[in-house]
Amino acid sequence: MQTASFTGFIRVLFYILAFYYIFKFLAKLLLPLLVKKVVKKAGENYQQQQQKSQDTSWKKGQSSDEIIYNDSNSKKPRETKKVGDYVDYEEID
Repeated sequence: MQTASFTGFIRVLFYILAFYYIFKFLAKLLLPLLVKKVVKKAGENYQQQQQKSQDTSWKKGQSSDEIIYNDSNSKKPRETKKVGDYVDYEEID
């Protein structure tokens, strides 16, 4: 059975600190590049979705010159549920 030594403890502590600072240094270098790539990809996806929606709405507008107004929601008012009355309390000195 091995016993722990002070030099072994210092060596492990050194490796832990070295790993921490190397990871921190690499994160400062690589994280901005990774974030920039992710943001660029998200922007491209957003633009593609917008283009697809504009294309489909343009095609719908060309095929029919008729405007349809759906007023079924305006006939039925929105129901609100009242749970109770609001009571405003004032503090008395």
